Amino acid sequence: MLLAEVDVVETVVHSGITFGTAIAIVCSWQRNKSILLAIVAGFFSWFYVVYFALTRRADEK
Repeated sequence: MLLAEVDVVETVVHSGITFGTAIAIVCSWQRNKSILLAIVAGFFSWFYVVYFALTRRADEK
């Protein structure tokens, strides 16, 4: 006999930035030194990281 019924509710709160966004912002800042472009790169996240990896110069390694 159950004395009380227990409901388990999982709530996930997603706030802050993701790992891909952080990498994109750092890569963009290293290349462009522009806050606006870093924000745009953060918006595109992993797409910008892949673009950066494919187009980076020798001095960006």
